[in-house]
Amino acid sequence: MLPKGPKTPALDTSRYFPLLVALFAASGCSALIYEIVWYQLLQLVIGSTAVSLGVLLATFMGGLCLGSLGLARVKRAAKIHPFRVYGLIELGIAACGILALFGMPLVDYVYTAAVGHGMPAILLRAVVSALCLLPPTTLMGASLPAMSRWLEASPKGISWMGLLYGSNTAGAVLGCILAGFYLLRLTDMTMATFAAVAINVAVALVSLSLAKRAPVSAADAVPAEPGTAAPGYLPVYWAIGLSGAAALGAEVVWTRLLGLMLGATVYTFSLILAVFLVGLGIGSAAGAMMARLRGPEGARWALGWCQLAAVAAIAWTALMLAHSLPYWPINPLLSTKPWYTFQVDVVRVIWAILPATLLWGMSFPLALAGAASPEDDPGRLVGRVYASNTFGAIAGALAFSIVLIPWIGTANCERALIVLAAAAALLVLLPHIQARKSMPAAAALALAMVAGTYLAVKVEPVPGMLIAYGRRIMISASRSKLLYSGEGINSSIAITQWDDGAVQFHVSGKVEASTESYDMRLQRMLGHMPALVHPNPEKVLIVGFGAGVTAGTFVVHPEVRQLVICEMEPLIPPTATRYFGRENFDVMNDPRTRIVYDDARHFVLTTPEKFDIITSDPIHPWVKGSATLYSREYFQLVKQHLNPGGVVTQWVPLYESDVETVKSELATFFEVFPNGTVWANELDRGGYDVFLLGQNEPMKIDLDRMEERLATPAYARVAQSLHEVGFRNAVDLFSVYAGQAQDLRAWLTGAEINEDGNLRLQYLAGLALNNSQESGIYEQMLSYRRFPVNLFSGSDPRLQMLMAAMQGSGSR
Repeated sequence: MLPKGPKTPALDTSRYFPLLVALFAASGCSALIYEIVWYQLLQLVIGSTAVSLGVLLATFMGGLCLGSLGLARVKRAAKIHPFRVYGLIELGIAACGILALFGMPLVDYVYTAAVGHGMPAILLRAVVSALCLLPPTTLMGASLPAMSRWLEASPKGISWMGLLYGSNTAGAVLGCILAGFYLLRLTDMTMATFAAVAINVAVALVSLSLAKRAPVSAADAVPAEPGTAAPGYLPVYWAIGLSGAAALGAEVVWTRLLGLMLGATVYTFSLILAVFLVGLGIGSAAGAMMARLRGPEGARWALGWCQLAAVAAIAWTALMLAHSLPYWPINPLLSTKPWYTFQVDVVRVIWAILPATLLWGMSFPLALAGAASPEDDPGRLVGRVYASNTFGAIAGALAFSIVLIPWIGTANCERALIVLAAAAALLVLLPHIQARKSMPAAAALALAMVAGTYLAVKVEPVPGMLIAYGRRIMISASRSKLLYSGEGINSSIAITQWDDGAVQFHVSGKVEASTESYDMRLQRMLGHMPALVHPNPEKVLIVGFGAGVTAGTFVVHPEVRQLVICEMEPLIPPTATRYFGRENFDVMNDPRTRIVYDDARHFVLTTPEKFDIITSDPIHPWVKGSATLYSREYFQLVKQHLNPGGVVTQWVPLYESDVETVKSELATFFEVFPNGTVWANELDRGGYDVFLLGQNEPMKIDLDRMEERLATPAYARVAQSLHEVGFRNAVDLFSVYAGQAQDLRAWLTGAEINEDGNLRLQYLAGLALNNSQESGIYEQMLSYRRFPVNLFSGSDPRLQMLMAAMQGSGSR
């Protein structure tokens, strides 16, 4: 029990508490809508990198930390109603949310000329973006301490504080689902932001109205001098800080691993975050009830054993991710309805991570109760505990996302999480055991530490085949042999050998390239086609290294003087060179090659360079963050960085897609390049994937001159490279023509344009992931194809040969 303090008038506050719970739930809903919108904005400002995720988590938690500490330092005043303070805070959040929406996109344009590109520029943009987000997140952090001053530092009041924290988390679950599955899927970032703003304003108006009728609580009726925690309470703050570090570190690690297993779509990340928040919310409610019953001493004891239980829960998740979930007999292709797949995914996520999140959720209200004393200002108490928790969360988010995963790998990161939980338990339990001199408790703690050490040692990495095949592991792994797997700062990669001898290159659970004939044909076409169409391609930009085959294609072209490759993951180029050096002509070590490690969109935005050709290695549009490389604004940037006569190509998969998704990709590209054309990569004479080719000016291809060019000694290596993938001459190569913008205009009517403001493509493509409609999509496209007399020229015999070859392509 708490020691008795000075008596204050008993006021009836309980009848207002349910409404306060509802207000905090609504506030949590708006906060998560903002967080998801801000992450999309950061993808545009910083790029789809570990840095952007780290900045978002660190800024969000950093603002909460500053807000909670700042409010705690403000001396409470008996005449200022907590409901009024809370209402004004919500209005401030709404105003800052609008400013962030329109202010963050300006960061790129303000700093483009000054800092250029590369890691220093990324870090500077990250700092500026963080400063844009600190004001609203600081206000969010102040809301719980501000409203806590309406309560008392008694067991009942502390329990209510825990319930407010839990209701805020429960509302965050709703916001996560609302933003990820509805607002951003059907509208855009502006509408989602204004929905969050409307929630903030509604909460503010209700709160300000209540301030006129609700009594000022007993905690505020008598001003108190600032107090400090007694020395014996200090371990609680350290423990809850370590708990926050473990929780956010686990979110980073487990989101990455579960993204492999479920497919790295926007919906997967929303599901994982929602389950994480559900666990925190349920756990905090349970912890609030426990705190009310146990008092401060019992709460500290419970907090310590809660952290010990987290050791076992982390080990459980590690075991499930490495030895259980990858081998569940699930074929994701059995249903093309994503909502059925989501149900299975939710079950898997709950099974894996819910135990640990429940325990981390319980820790916060237990820490409040363990640090409480009756003379404390409730706002100051909540502010200190909240700040400790969020400061630990900042450290965990940054350390695990940017440093530890690429340095020691996810398995060792999970061991580090176990160590953090065990350390938090020791900090709280040791002083308690020493004070009581309880040998049974000491023996139990020692036994628990031994068990925790054993669990940490037994943690194993996820199977390399999961890194390779991801959600398809049960379908494909049995036919393949793992040659290599590794974890980088942004991506996990693997190299496998298929049972037919083909070598495959994988990034984060999907095949990105291989030595299979159809993949080699595509990658060579992405290089040879624009290089042959352009009369003198001296400078080339390739987006993404991949297996290096697309980039390496330009090595054999005699005119090329400079190759610039933009790649986000530093682990990829040397690994791909090791296994695909022959196929990619050792492009990494070619003296003409310069590799820039940056997000491609930002490189194109910030570089003053212009290029004769801009092409990309295959990048799947359903992967979260990739839609920025398919947006209208990105294509406009590309167009601005082309020299006169410059050529751009863009890959479009027909597999794992549907008609709406493909139409969006084509319509967006053609809006910027109205003279664009489509070129097919067939598989078994049916559709597989295509690529788009665009120029600033109308294109003209002289087949006779092309044949003469390929026949010269200077182009011998080019001709050999084409021959290796089945193209004997220019007619063979250009017979893959599948259409042009003017012919496809009727088919593309009503297609959704992918813009930076909505990134609609990632939501369309994420729902089409399990589809196998490539043949039907290709047939629809071919039904609009006409022989392009405006595109090809040459002798009549050669044109007739081309027409005959085109008529044979795509036939069943």
